Amino acid sequence: MEDKTIVEMYLNRDENAIKQTRDKYGYRLQMLSQNIVEDMQTAEECVNDTYVEAWNLIPPHKPWDYLYPFLARIIRNISLNCCRKQNSLKRKGKILELTAEMEECIPDSDCVDEQINQILLQDSINSFLSGLESDKRKVFMRRYWYFDSINQIAKQFNFSESKVKTILFRCRKELRNYLEKEDYRI
Repeated sequence: MEDKTIVEMYLNRDENAIKQTRDKYGYRLQMLSQNIVEDMQTAEECVNDTYVEAWNLIPPHKPWDYLYPFLARIIRNISLNCCRKQNSLKRKGKILELTAEMEECIPDSDCVDEQINQILLQDSINSFLSGLESDKRKVFMRRYWYFDSINQIAKQFNFSESKVKTILFRCRKELRNYLEKEDYRI
């Protein structure tokens, strides 16, 4: 079923929209959440919470052409909040590892004047990512948006783990340099 049709069902408050969403995106949402929370049962709960949140957010949002990214952002936030609530060292360790990697190239939030500068930072990062070669951008997004492991990324792209680590290291370094040129203090 087309995304536009599913969104229209949400707008009409047709409960079948959730079933159609589950049929089309349930597996992908489950895998995204499971990469973050590292527990199948918790991931299932996050997926169900995502359907409820989508029901509540559509309307006013109308993600006609971007339903999966809309849902992915919801489940990512729910999954990260779940990790924070559970305060599990194993799960928290993974998030801390990825956060530490990104801290090398993202400005400190104290340096950014709240929401306006956060939007500008987001635009700068998006601009940087759009300038990357396709494979580099995909590897970067798989690691820092979808929380895939180095091993998972290597298998998916048929790269060695060493190559994935090198790509990520160089991308972080390029991002840092890019943001410094944009006058962000790191």
